[in-house]
Amino acid sequence: MISYIIWDANPEIFTIPEFLGLGPFPVRWYGLLFAAGFLIGQQVMIHVFKKEKKPMEDIDALTLYMVISTVVGARIGHFLFYQPEVLFKNPLEVILPPYAGLASHGAIIGIITGLILYSRSRKLSGQTFFWVADRIVIVVALAGCFIRFGNLMNSEIVGRPTNVPWGFIFMKNTEFLQKPRHPAQLYESISCLVLFFILFALWNRFKENTPRGMLVGVFFVWVFTLRFLYEFLKENQEAFEANYALNMGQILSIPAVILGLYFIWQSRQNTNRIVG
Repeated sequence: MISYIIWDANPEIFTIPEFLGLGPFPVRWYGLLFAAGFLIGQQVMIHVFKKEKKPMEDIDALTLYMVISTVVGARIGHFLFYQPEVLFKNPLEVILPPYAGLASHGAIIGIITGLILYSRSRKLSGQTFFWVADRIVIVVALAGCFIRFGNLMNSEIVGRPTNVPWGFIFMKNTEFLQKPRHPAQLYESISCLVLFFILFALWNRFKENTPRGMLVGVFFVWVFTLRFLYEFLKENQEAFEANYALNMGQILSIPAVILGLYFIWQSRQNTNRIVG
C-alpha cells in the first residue's frame, strides 16, 4: 500500500492591499520565518550576554551586522555558486527585488565576514571573533530551522521521488513531476533544530569557559555533513549540476566539514593546555 502526504500549502499568508499607488504586497511564510529567526535569535543572544556579563548595548549592533551579512552573503553566494553569469553581467540584481535565491554557503561566508568586522571593535569587552562565533552559531542553527521550514512552505528545494510513506507531493511545485518526494526541507529543518539544542546545551555547560572554536566546529561538521548526505535525496538546483558526480552543495560542504574538524581538534588542544 502506497501512502504519501499531499502538500498544497499557500506560501502567502495574506496580501496588503494597494495604498497610495504602492502595492499590493504579499506577506509570505518564508519572509515571516526568516525574520522570526533573527528576532528569536536576538533573544537567545540577550540571554547569553547577560549570563556572561557582556555589554547589552552591543546586541543591536550585533543583530544589524548579522542581518546585513547574512542577506548579502546569501545573495552573492547564490549568484556566485549557481548563476555566475548573472553576477558578472548584472551585479545590481544582487540587491534588486525580487529576492529569490539565497545560498546557505554564501550566508556562512557573509556571517564570518560580518563577525570579523564586528569583533574588531569589541575586543576590549572580550568579544573576540571566536567568542562571538561560538555563540552566534547557536542562533544560526535556529535560524536555519526556520528558513528550511520556509522553503517547505514555498514548496521549493524539493527532494527526489521516493516510496517512503512520509513522501510529499508538492502540488504547487510545477518544475518537477508531482509524485511523492523526500521532504528534504523538513529533514534539514529538524536537523537544525536538534543542533540548536545541542549547541545551547554545550554553551550552557561551559558558558565563559567554552573552548575556543568548539561550537563553531560542531556546527560546521553537523550542518555540512548532513547537507552533503541530504543532497543525495534532493533535486539539483541548477541544470549544470547534472554533469557533476557531486552537486554544488556537496562540493562546497566538503571544505566546511574539514574546517569544522580542525576547529574541534584545535579547541581540544586549547583545553588540554589549560588543564595541563
